[in-house]
Amino acid sequence: MQANFLEAPFPAPQPAEVDITGPGRFFNRELSWLGFNWRVLSEAENDRVPLLERLRFLSISATNLDEFYTVRVAGLRELAQAGAATPAADGLTAAEQLRLIDSEARALMDRQQEVFLTLTAEMEQEGIHILSRQQVTEGDMPFLARHFMAQVFPVVSPLAVDPAHPFPFIPNEGLALAVELERRQDKRPLRVLLPVPGQIDRFVRLEEAEGETRLRYLPLEELLLLHIEVMFPGYRMLGHCAFRVLRDSDLEVEEEAEDLVREFEVALKRRRRGEVVRMKISARAPRALKAMIMEELPIEDSEVIEVEGVIGIADLKELVTEARPDLLWPPFAPRVPERVTDHDGDMFAAIRQKDMLLHHPYETFDMVVRFLKQAARDPDVVAIKQTLYRTSRNSPIVEALCEAAEDGKSVTALVELKARFDEAANIRQSRRLERAGAHVVYGFTQLKTHAKISLVVRREGERLVTYTHWGTGNYHPITARIYTDLSLFTCNEGLGRDAAKVFNYVGGYAEPQGMENITISPLCMKERLIALIDAEADHARAGRPAEIWAKMNALIEPEVIDALYRASQAGVEISLVIRGICGLRPGVAGLSETIRVKSIIGRFLEHSRIVCFGGGRGLPSAGARVFFSSADWMGRNLTRRVETLIEVTNPTVRAQIMDQIMAANLADVAQSWVMRPDGSFERAEQPEDGRAFSCHRFFMQNPSLSGRGSAGADDVTKLTHSHE
Repeated sequence: MQANFLEAPFPAPQPAEVDITGPGRFFNRELSWLGFNWRVLSEAENDRVPLLERLRFLSISATNLDEFYTVRVAGLRELAQAGAATPAADGLTAAEQLRLIDSEARALMDRQQEVFLTLTAEMEQEGIHILSRQQVTEGDMPFLARHFMAQVFPVVSPLAVDPAHPFPFIPNEGLALAVELERRQDKRPLRVLLPVPGQIDRFVRLEEAEGETRLRYLPLEELLLLHIEVMFPGYRMLGHCAFRVLRDSDLEVEEEAEDLVREFEVALKRRRRGEVVRMKISARAPRALKAMIMEELPIEDSEVIEVEGVIGIADLKELVTEARPDLLWPPFAPRVPERVTDHDGDMFAAIRQKDMLLHHPYETFDMVVRFLKQAARDPDVVAIKQTLYRTSRNSPIVEALCEAAEDGKSVTALVELKARFDEAANIRQSRRLERAGAHVVYGFTQLKTHAKISLVVRREGERLVTYTHWGTGNYHPITARIYTDLSLFTCNEGLGRDAAKVFNYVGGYAEPQGMENITISPLCMKERLIALIDAEADHARAGRPAEIWAKMNALIEPEVIDALYRASQAGVEISLVIRGICGLRPGVAGLSETIRVKSIIGRFLEHSRIVCFGGGRGLPSAGARVFFSSADWMGRNLTRRVETLIEVTNPTVRAQIMDQIMAANLADVAQSWVMRPDGSFERAEQPEDGRAFSCHRFFMQNPSLSGRGSAGADDVTKLTHSHE
């Protein structure tokens, strides 16, 4: 296998093991997602990753799997229960997919527990211990008693289960203890539930003697069991088990909802009470307790997973702390663009000089915040329009918009209420904006607004100038520290007009006419992408160089995949960097011989969406067409969301995207996984000298590359050979 896509020839095609004209030409979406989560879990086993970061990857794999069950598996479960027989693009029915998912997910969960045991052993060697209650010493008891009474006892709600006390509701992701007790006086039995409070830390850090460097943690459920007789005086414990439930969390909103905010508030309450889709329970749980829990939830045997180990692996992220910085990634400070510094922090002056592309997190997202804060306080700014899909709880973006509205500026905030698992937070943000005097728009009932646009109108002399920011990621300062994304700042008049038309479309339902630089979904983006792919195929048929480079999070849209297959059969060389789900089968003889797919998993989460077309000249080329987007190539993005696809016309910005960012991603070896025709991935072949090129490390050590626009693909290629 070749490791470096930038240089390597295409591997020999593999014989087709499926009917390349039938549904077998697509790989199943759900199994592909599980494959991605296997790659995330593999980073928890990667010795090149710092120990506590490996623990973080383990936690992420568990969080990912929980969300997968509460949304994707829940949806398939509803289809199967309704008797739906319509197959997915790959030919599998919902019931068939559920069987395959169950087998693969159980194997994944077993492996998570094995990895946890390995990591805890290594953590103990470093002086970090996760204790059971049996391992607590007498010297620890006074501290634990004080902590329990002050921090836990006021929050915990012990609940008897008997005819007078019905089985309590356990929320989604809720962890609880079921306990069998016996009254010492008369041997009278009692069953109780102890919901483990999710509002306080899952792991209690024990006190250490002065000068002691070790870290010891006691899980909250162990602390509860340690104090069971405090909560139930006069009783002794006969048996117990822990269990955790996941519930159907997909929202349904009425199409003709008169009050979208109120409808979402009702839907969020329904989500909290959704049907249980999976329960994890302690292995060897007392039979009577297990039967009671299953009957009361209710839940079938097939939806129960017995765990020999820790339940709620996602909570392990609490242990990834600064208390042991030597076991974390080395600190990294994002760069402030030189052009902004040269203009004394004046964003508008920097943008007026020339379009400015930032590559996050290597260049700080603070520039986006500064852009809006400066707009809020600038007396010459007359209007601000902003999309908000996801943002932080105490968002400086929302704060700036509120400040602008309170200052009398015209502020329009397009808040997407359907951002999954952020619906409640977005409702709070929208109400805050309305109180400040902003005009809040919620968009379409059946479409999510996923585009990332900020528009500022400023009076300069006798004219109004429109400044815009276009992004591939959310306006979220926290995730922007770990997600790789692009931000384009410009005062290009055409892009300003396009942005205004998008806001008018979402706020007023008026389909935009005469778009100059962008394409939007759901109106025409899919058709535009297919046309661009087909045009590249025409170049190949005419004997001209033909190549496509693309990078995104997911590729599953069947019509787009078929267009890529046609292009491959015409001779177009196609190199794809797909982080997560991929329904395309690369390297299949007669179908996709000239298509390669890789996935990059590392310190940062690859999130930017980019596509480059050689345009008959091959790549890299000054004549190439370069686009970036808010959309992955999925049905939901191309037909059920408002998304943007921006063509880059500025030569410097085009070179930055194609010759630096895409070239470095294609050259990566250290963090890359290469997809095989059967849908599986394997690590890219590593060089014998151990000098594997990492695109993340490359941009961390060479941040000025993305700011000066002077390095080309040849520069990146040279650095891959000298970079350690």
